[in-house]
Amino acid sequence: MGFLVTGGALLKCTFGAAPSPLMVLPTNHVLVTMPAANIMDHIPLLNILPFGTCTSIANPMVAAAMAIPPFVLKPMPCIPMTLTPWIAGVPAVLIGNMPALDNGSKLMCCWAGSIGINFAGQIPVMV
Repeated sequence: MGFLVTGGALLKCTFGAAPSPLMVLPTNHVLVTMPAANIMDHIPLLNILPFGTCTSIANPMVAAAMAIPPFVLKPMPCIPMTLTPWIAGVPAVLIGNMPALDNGSKLMCCWAGSIGINFAGQIPVMV
């Protein structure tokens, strides 16, 4: 059993330099302390904000910076590319006709990063 994720949850990317909050719009009309999230809350720069700088060489900006001498890894600004929904969720609990998001869910970035949930945004509600 995991905790229900809400807006304001803290996310961490494996290639990001800093945590980032999850932004959830109140369109599903399910509130705990903040709007509850479902697996479709994955839109870059709307739901998923930047994680500071990115160190993934799959990121074109990082790869371009590495092509300049002295050819070393240079962190560049993070621009999340999360094009697919969160993996897993809780299919038994629906929010807006989609599985609810729990703190064990993962989100993949096209730049090879894996985004996890450090803090669900609230602790009283488990799913």
